[in-house]
Amino acid sequence: MKEKRILFKLAPQDITKYDELIQRAAEKYKIDSALIKAVIKAESNFNHRAVSRVGAKGLMQLMPSTASSLNVQDAFHPENNIDGGVRYLRYLLRQFKDNLSLALAAYNAGEGAVARYNNNIPPYRETQNYVQRVLHYLDKYRNNGG
Repeated sequence: MKEKRILFKLAPQDITKYDELIQRAAEKYKIDSALIKAVIKAESNFNHRAVSRVGAKGLMQLMPSTASSLNVQDAFHPENNIDGGVRYLRYLLRQFKDNLSLALAAYNAGEGAVARYNNNIPPYRETQNYVQRVLHYLDKYRNNGG
């Protein structure tokens, strides 16, 4: 199964557009702002109107059921989406004892998928590529700032 991704061309200033919201969520939930930025880059390429083929919405690509459980009323609203997505990421990091790769795999494939594979990254090409992509962006944003 091949992973399908839509690539968007963005001007450099678009990548910093949400930095204030990212920083606020990073401080609130005690998560590295570079990680939040990396997830947004991998999920939506900073397009707050992005919708995936399975119905995930917004910058952090929240599934409708996840958005609902997080009380995110409008998944396309950047501040609400980032707050909900980072809150969910914080939950996953706690759930997987700060194992970033497992938390990212769960963010992509769901907690159940990670649990079904004995708390390992599921053998789905999309999920394995996703974890590597986010880690790559994380390294990039930590070292280059953006």
